[in-house]
Amino acid sequence: MSQSGGGVELDKSLGYLLKEASSALRMAMEEVLRPLGMTITHYSCLELLAQRPGLSNSELARGAFVTRQSMNVLLRSLERDGYVTRPAEAPVGKVLPARLTPRGREELEKASKAVRSVEVRMLAGLTEAEQSAALRMLRNMVQSLRDGNGGA
Repeated sequence: MSQSGGGVELDKSLGYLLKEASSALRMAMEEVLRPLGMTITHYSCLELLAQRPGLSNSELARGAFVTRQSMNVLLRSLERDGYVTRPAEAPVGKVLPARLTPRGREELEKASKAVRSVEVRMLAGLTEAEQSAALRMLRNMVQSLRDGNGGA
């Protein structure tokens, strides 16, 4: 890439490095989840339901960064496989709140251990203080982008 004309120097771009880290994290997570028969979205859905039982399809989709249609397909699959249960009829409105089954909790426990091992590997070179600082900085970056602050 040319450095003239105001182009981005990739080796000095925080945005590019974040994208590279995100890609490396995704690949490492896929690698440990694949033997468990899970995708990252599958795992994310189970983790969200463990932390917030009764989430709707739309809430799960937002939390897992997928479309409502994709989440609906996944939920039907998880329900069919016995990981999740949803009522036959919506208790209120159209929302069918999903909950983990005992089998879903069991599989999530295995997946969570695998994902934690990836995070431990990712953070191995950082002190606790550096890890805390990184969390704080990333949260601030996300918030600034969502708020539209920190303009160029």
